[in-house]
Amino acid sequence: MEDRFTEEELQIAKSVDLTAVASSLGYTVRRVGKYYTLKEMDSIRIYNKSHWYRWSRQYEKGNNGGSQIDFLRVFCNMDVKEAVFWLLDFAGYRRIPDAEKKVPLRHQVQATKKDEKKPFVLPESSPDNSYLYDYLNKDRAISRAVIDYFVNNDLIYESRDYHNVVFKGMDKDGITKFASMRGVFDKKGKPFKCDVSGNDKHFGFNVANDDSTELVVFEAAIDLMSYVDIFWDFESNKLALGMLSDAPLETFLNEHPQVTSIRFCLDNDEPGRKAANELATKYYGLGYDVEDTPPPAGFKDYNEWLKASKEKVIVKSATVLTR
Repeated sequence: MEDRFTEEELQIAKSVDLTAVASSLGYTVRRVGKYYTLKEMDSIRIYNKSHWYRWSRQYEKGNNGGSQIDFLRVFCNMDVKEAVFWLLDFAGYRRIPDAEKKVPLRHQVQATKKDEKKPFVLPESSPDNSYLYDYLNKDRAISRAVIDYFVNNDLIYESRDYHNVVFKGMDKDGITKFASMRGVFDKKGKPFKCDVSGNDKHFGFNVANDDSTELVVFEAAIDLMSYVDIFWDFESNKLALGMLSDAPLETFLNEHPQVTSIRFCLDNDEPGRKAANELATKYYGLGYDVEDTPPPAGFKDYNEWLKASKEKVIVKSATVLTR
């Protein structure tokens, strides 16, 4: 790994929730009106979860406030570089070095086993799902009732170490075969997304109902949840591919032979439209009733559509109240 960070990585570090950082370091975070403070240091004020100030004049300039990086510098004795990399790690961000630029080590022992598959182990769960709810509800506009449905059915949960949202993909027997993760601390930086190591990519995040003959297909898990919120559809089978390959779709159809119709709700961008056309053609040829139902024009995906719909309702309600 290079010992320098990019401007993009710096912005990711500065987008991390500072209250979460303080909690992870053992401080007790308390909300007071529009700001947060710490039980152990009540002179600290955290604003917008992104910067802090210490209302005390006994500290020299540079030690009485700043960003998440300054917080770690002052209270954890880190230098700027250490703080940035610590925040990137906390957000679940992983730097991927260019393999071609790696310099081989002298006397390096060559691995005797090649392509050994890593065991599939789900991340440990957090004691609660508070960051999950905060992210999906506030940042993604998904209603708490819909989030409750997915949590209560053990389809999603919050990981302990980085508070990522974990989306589980189960087989017909309810055994988790696949899991993907989505970071919750990326409001201004590069989003953290990855699959859990060792999973089976022939499965995807799904909601199965053996009494339904319809399957609704999405690219991403959050779009699937957004669709449920928009149409309040808890009855149909639903599947998020997590990719534009149809391996998870083939598996789902093999495991649920009662499905006779498929609706493709892929993104409105060029790759999504191309994939929807190819998949619709393929599965129509296999005897399924197919329908291409992307989000309305102007929206890239179902979550964009949901957020716009919620914002429109809020604006309309505010207009009515001011009359």
